[in-house]
Amino acid sequence: MNKLVVLLLAGAGLAMASFLAGNSLAETRKLTWAGCGISKEAFMAEMAAAYKEKYGVEIDFKGGGATKGIRQTASREVMIGGTCRHVIEDPKTLTTLPEERRVQLTPVAWDALVVIVHPSNPVGSITLDQVRDLYEGKITNWKQLGGFDAPVELYVRKGKISGVGRTLRELVFNDYDKEFIATHVVNSSGPLHRAIEGNPNGVGVTGISSARRLKVKVLKLNGKEPSYENIRSGDYLLYRPLYMVTHMQNTDPEVRRFLSFVMSEEGKTVMRKVGTVPYEDAIHLWLKYLDQQNKAIVKLHTNRGLATKSEGKIRER
Repeated sequence: MNKLVVLLLAGAGLAMASFLAGNSLAETRKLTWAGCGISKEAFMAEMAAAYKEKYGVEIDFKGGGATKGIRQTASREVMIGGTCRHVIEDPKTLTTLPEERRVQLTPVAWDALVVIVHPSNPVGSITLDQVRDLYEGKITNWKQLGGFDAPVELYVRKGKISGVGRTLRELVFNDYDKEFIATHVVNSSGPLHRAIEGNPNGVGVTGISSARRLKVKVLKLNGKEPSYENIRSGDYLLYRPLYMVTHMQNTDPEVRRFLSFVMSEEGKTVMRKVGTVPYEDAIHLWLKYLDQQNKAIVKLHTNRGLATKSEGKIRER
């Protein structure tokens, strides 16, 4: 065998090895995702399994909450984010916070916020007005809600920009600056869930998708259960969109394909099977949600404007 043939065979072998290696990388490639646990539990875990079965591509979940879902996508630490809140504006400049810019939020599903208590709690229903009173510290004993003579222990998330906390301020109080009067302040939803599972006097709010997986009782709101049909119709009052987050300059075809899969009829079927309402199944809810969101934004700007004027008068004196 002459040297030319040997070289050709060697080159062909290297080409074949490279081809096989490339295919192997394609088969084992992963998409990275960070975001709120509610989005993950609402549909993402099942969506990722369905996507892997169809395309052989895995989703590497990093969690971390809605804020990380937005900000780590903006900084390109992850390829896709999941969030249950919109980006936040700076009330002084009316522009998106720098760390949350350059992302696109695509609504893909609907979630409901639910009040959860320990399974032994005899209370079965709560009104929206009572939820307001609960977070303002006006309800301090379960007797006020028809329960036992025992102190109410309210659990809330730290800060004001978590997905649940910001949405509560938006939908219940129309005030993003609202201070909650709580017994316990926790860093994330996990400790809140575990605490209420073990505390007969505990109460808190989470997404229905998370609540379904917990050993807790979900209270009716204004007499309505957070069922699939009540969320879809808007009869259950506390609902909000769930978003997929992508970077505006992302050109990765795999990211685009996954987003298309989530929004396809196949993706919607995955959501319906786990009890989550696809965005397009209840698109009529969007206008009402935007109206509630706008009221909260107007109040925030009004409050900040009044505060600025007040500060100016003090300085003038």
